[in-house]
Amino acid sequence: MSKTQKNPLAKNFDARSLIRFAFPSMVMMLFMGLYTIVDTIFVARFVDTDALSSINIVCPVINLIVGLGTMLATGGSAVVAKKMGNGNAEEARSNFTLIVMTGVVVGLAITVTGLLFLDEIIWGLGASEVLFPYCKDYMTIQFIFAVFNMMQVLYQNLFVTAGRPTLGLVLAVLAGVLNIVFDYVFIVLLQMGIKGAAVGTGIGYMIPAIIGTIFFLPFHSMKRGLPVGDAAAKRSELYFCRPKMDASVLLKSCSNGVSEMVSQCSAAVTTFLFNVTMMKLLGEDGVAAITVIIYSQFLLTTLYIGFSMGTAPIISYNYGSGNVRRLKATVRICFRFIAGISMLVFLFSLLGGENIARVFAENNRNVFEITKTGFSIFSFSFLFSGYNIFSSALFTALSNGKASAAISFLRTFVFITMFLLALPQFLGVTGVWLAVPLAEFFALIVTVYLLFKAF
Repeated sequence: MSKTQKNPLAKNFDARSLIRFAFPSMVMMLFMGLYTIVDTIFVARFVDTDALSSINIVCPVINLIVGLGTMLATGGSAVVAKKMGNGNAEEARSNFTLIVMTGVVVGLAITVTGLLFLDEIIWGLGASEVLFPYCKDYMTIQFIFAVFNMMQVLYQNLFVTAGRPTLGLVLAVLAGVLNIVFDYVFIVLLQMGIKGAAVGTGIGYMIPAIIGTIFFLPFHSMKRGLPVGDAAAKRSELYFCRPKMDASVLLKSCSNGVSEMVSQCSAAVTTFLFNVTMMKLLGEDGVAAITVIIYSQFLLTTLYIGFSMGTAPIISYNYGSGNVRRLKATVRICFRFIAGISMLVFLFSLLGGENIARVFAENNRNVFEITKTGFSIFSFSFLFSGYNIFSSALFTALSNGKASAAISFLRTFVFITMFLLALPQFLGVTGVWLAVPLAEFFALIVTVYLLFKAF
């Protein structure tokens, strides 16, 4: 059997098999979203609204860490998958190892820099004297776990490239369940407050990071007395090897995945602007409400992100192999799926917004009312965001980093910032809630233009 036939990415996917292949990544991202949002639920219910607001104050730093990891992961996955599609398995393994090692080094640099300049970073994010202690407790622990955060982001993408999306799913579920357990133990039973939330999340990072490292080590082959390469190849085409230092690979990975980095950096800036605007209009309850909306948005868009992650290696493989007919057929199936899931997510958000608000703010009537009203307007963003998210990932998979970055930058920064600065001047809080739906709609216009130009 040829290498192409062995590779799971080489399959001729129809709608059912494509969704089945992407499903583990979707569930994996959903669980990632769940154990991210669990912190805010526990903090809101068992600490106080100041602690909830402080999580959103320091959120831009988390965006930066995740953005760097996602940039390397998605951009590097496209590079590796394309070389696998071209039949260059040895070079793909070397590039893969180099990308992971770079992620570890970057994570360590973030830890050292963050701990050295911790106070300056927190004040720079706009923390008040009341929120500063909460922010410091939370960020100290987040910086300590930065390496594991980077690694789990890398592996969750690269499991799919290795043709093992189910492993990523299992680890995400395990990490999510344990994070919920640890949040309960640390926050409720041990009364550790916001520190407990940070430790629970950090342990959630460690699980896929450590197990992922073990998975990609070829040590198992030595135990069976087989040549490392032969045994590892039976398990996966990807495993750690002695990497060749190739700056062009890292540059290509970063340029391919720059849209994801742009997206996270933009989210950091817009989160800051949301915080400032809501503090001015509604005070601390307004910041708490926007925190609920932002984290709920992340949870609901994980379905789009997971589907994009799951299908991107298939698109990259077909692009690398030169199979244009199969590539276009795959893309058509993807957009039909996005259309269906977008409507479902929109309806869930619109009809279930009140229940989501109650989960977070049952003990604070004012925050509950603000959040419920926000969902009734904000929900319309989900009608458009799925197309934009998938299209950005599609261009990344096709090694068109410029188009991908353009979509991400416009939808997550330019349009949101423009509307967020202008609309509240005339519409008050309603303008805040309208900023994201309008940004997604105008980004979709650009997305459609780029797609017609490319296909």
